Amino acid sequence: MAPECPAGLLPQSGTVPDREASASPTATPQQAPPRRDVPAPLPEPLTAREVEVLALIAQGLSNAEIGERLYLGRATVKTHLNRIFAKTGARDRAQAVRYAYRTGLAD
Repeated sequence: MAPECPAGLLPQSGTVPDREASASPTATPQQAPPRRDVPAPLPEPLTAREVEVLALIAQGLSNAEIGERLYLGRATVKTHLNRIFAKTGARDRAQAVRYAYRTGLAD
């Protein structure tokens, strides 16, 4: 004997619905489209000087060489570098260079 079900849970005919019918594509909710890689939010815009410093980092210049080229002290170059790291999410020079190439700031 089948267990009793509360009223209203079975179809009017008193039969159990066909499992295959309930598994049809029209009976199931639509699936979400496949997730595409969503780009990270854009970082705070770099200043013109930070872009210059980043381009020189991408060329392989040291902080001292960047300072000589841009007439900046080493501490100022380090400050620009740390701000570049903060704005781009880079942890080191290599990641900053990767960011520069990915965004077209370096050739």
